[in-house]
Amino acid sequence: MNTPPAAGQDGSGPGPGAIVGERRRLINIAYRLLGSLAEAEDAVQEAYARWYAMPRRQQEAVQSPGAWLTTVASRICLDLLGSARARRERYVGEWIPEPLPDRTEWVGGPAGGGGAAPADPADRITLDESVNMAFLVVLESMTPAERVAFILHDVFRYPFAEIAGIVGRTPAACRQLASSGRRRTRAAQAPATPKAGQAGLVRHFKEAWEAGDIKALVGLLDPEATMVADGGGLVGAALRPVEGSERIAQYLLHIAGRAPGLVLLERTVNGRPGLVAQHAGVTVTVAAFDLAGGRIARIWAVRNPEKLGPWSGLGPASG
Repeated sequence: MNTPPAAGQDGSGPGPGAIVGERRRLINIAYRLLGSLAEAEDAVQEAYARWYAMPRRQQEAVQSPGAWLTTVASRICLDLLGSARARRERYVGEWIPEPLPDRTEWVGGPAGGGGAAPADPADRITLDESVNMAFLVVLESMTPAERVAFILHDVFRYPFAEIAGIVGRTPAACRQLASSGRRRTRAAQAPATPKAGQAGLVRHFKEAWEAGDIKALVGLLDPEATMVADGGGLVGAALRPVEGSERIAQYLLHIAGRAPGLVLLERTVNGRPGLVAQHAGVTVTVAAFDLAGGRIARIWAVRNPEKLGPWSGLGPASG
């Protein structure tokens, strides 16, 4: 898939470096397809396992290892997306995609301990508009085939002829799938708040929450704002979306009242300004925001501890 053939040092086949070098692109694709870094890592690992399980002769016959790995990893993701629907039906409460920190704040990353750190997923995930939380949530509304066709074509620019071989549809059908996905994303888009004002709006929201200023909170929220929390049945969280600026403000102050000593930190969440809540030094919530018209339109609060692993080592120094 637009990936040049990789040759070994003897020119007889793909070299190990070329194969390993595909990992970053594969993780980027798989995370966008699945909305879960853990599942993306597993899917890519399975694709590599299948590659290394092939006899050397078969590997040498593959003209583009990158294309082969992309096809296999995407098919694995497609299967996982199909089974995910059944799993989500059994999920306790609302399911939100796994949030990602900025790579400089990732546990074990450059800011984690000085010196050279081992490669981690943060070094391989590109934080662009295709991983902001609003975009990922829209992807969840798509069918598995629609999501794969849309992501591979519109985000990673793969031709429909190659996508067809992954989803088992004709190129024309894949074009329609991507078009349908495109319509979904456009329909969900709200008038954007200029980037220069996003961090300031989130900061004012943080300050109002810390001060317990319900009037200020309501003023910063769109009157029809929605907050969705994901506890996964492992920690307390609203099982249904909280709707309306006043109800959200009351809910947030209720949470703060039940957790004295809660510390709020300004952090980048999936490439946009967000907040991290820590209690007794432990990250308990990561909040992503969708801003529209100078106000907060949607809040996604991830509380499921199984989704907060990369955030567990963040310190309060720069909050």
